[in-house]
Amino acid sequence: MKLDDAVPVSDSTGLPSVKYNLALAPGECVFVECRDSFRASQFTDFCAGLLPVRQDARTGRGQGTVSCMGLNWAELDERRAQALRGRIGRITEDSGWIDLYEMHMNILWPSLHHSRASYDRLVVEAVQLAQSFGMPGLPTQLPEKLSPLDRKRSEYVRTFMNRPSLLLLENPISLGGPVELYNAFLTELTAARERGCAVVWIGSERSAWAGYAGPGMQCFRLGSNGLVK
Repeated sequence: MKLDDAVPVSDSTGLPSVKYNLALAPGECVFVECRDSFRASQFTDFCAGLLPVRQDARTGRGQGTVSCMGLNWAELDERRAQALRGRIGRITEDSGWIDLYEMHMNILWPSLHHSRASYDRLVVEAVQLAQSFGMPGLPTQLPEKLSPLDRKRSEYVRTFMNRPSLLLLENPISLGGPVELYNAFLTELTAARERGCAVVWIGSERSAWAGYAGPGMQCFRLGSNGLVK
């Protein structure tokens, strides 16, 4: 993933309209501290090509580029953009559960929509991930019927489905949660990185990733001045 002098379309209450620069190689993990949850969500939308770059009023061209896996979001038609988003796993602040769908469909739907993987293969993968995060199998209840802990486990399952090439994680862990779940998340995260998955981890507190950060990992702060080291 790469932001190259990219200026987002935004208003004064959202993502600051300044130049953003970030280069992320396969398997690399970058940490971004951001205490504003709305701003963090807009930034991940920007990385995923959902928030476009601003157009220069004089030239009519985009101000900078946002690319994923070497592809410029602005140059992709809707079909190719959706296919590329199928390679992205996300954790969002609001989780985005559809209350009318049972949890197993909430988990499977993004992969079914964005990829050509068969339903049966996705179910097998989802069951394996569910078990790795401490559930006996794929949950079939409505989201509201599950405990907060099982909803978090389900969120992890959905995020790591279909072997993503990029992970965009907004406050993915709670330091007050079970240590076993935290460790399971980090184990799956490391395995994804070893497969070449790049990771953008956004958190309101640096202490959330302090135990995972290693030498040479990039670290930024996202605030009113944009993305700064």
